[in-house]
Amino acid sequence: MLYLDFTTCQSQTLDYFLLYIYLITLVDASRRRGKTTRSKYDLVFSRGDLLEVPRTLFTHFGIYLGGGRVAHFIPDIMPVVSSDQHRINQMVTNTRLILGVLAKCGSVRVDSVDDFAYGSEILINTMDKVCSRPALQGEEVARRAEKLQGDVAYSLLWYNCEHFVMYCRYGTVMSFQTFQFCKTVRKLVLSRRVAKATALLGACLLLYLRAVSTCATLLAILLPFLIWMAS
Repeated sequence: MLYLDFTTCQSQTLDYFLLYIYLITLVDASRRRGKTTRSKYDLVFSRGDLLEVPRTLFTHFGIYLGGGRVAHFIPDIMPVVSSDQHRINQMVTNTRLILGVLAKCGSVRVDSVDDFAYGSEILINTMDKVCSRPALQGEEVARRAEKLQGDVAYSLLWYNCEHFVMYCRYGTVMSFQTFQFCKTVRKLVLSRRVAKATALLGACLLLYLRAVSTCATLLAILLPFLIWMAS
């Protein structure tokens, strides 16, 4: 009887010892995993920060997720022409980007800060001073960005990287770049000079082609009139 109790006690002690070793291994692995996910950028950026990278003709936007990772929306043709995840996850080249714009396809992807910035200066949360809406909590911003990962239809004017980050951080879908572009186009196209030039060009075409029909005459008069009134 004493022998059985002693054997049972040894077995329980061995079980507790193995359980202790297992827990120590889990804690050590967790600590190592935490160390590997840390990044020098975590000292500069906070999770949910809106990052801006000025380019030559535009500004690119992204949401910082922590660990040196940035979620951003970028036009990309690769997900359409290939199912190879290794090729898709590679950094987007200019060719992939331009073809993505033309095909109106893109993806919300996660890249490193270095790949996102591509050597340019990074600005932090400058939209907070411009947008009338208050920024959401950083964790909520990051969760929204992570939830939207994947292939998304892209539009240079109506849904681009700025629309994406504005929704994630402020809960509204808008783009100041699109607004400025449309404003500039309006000034160039819908101006009195353009209206006068259109009227003169229409009259010259009517005389040159000798096609003074009712339809052509109305078009030559109506088009410059509409531009004049919209200017």
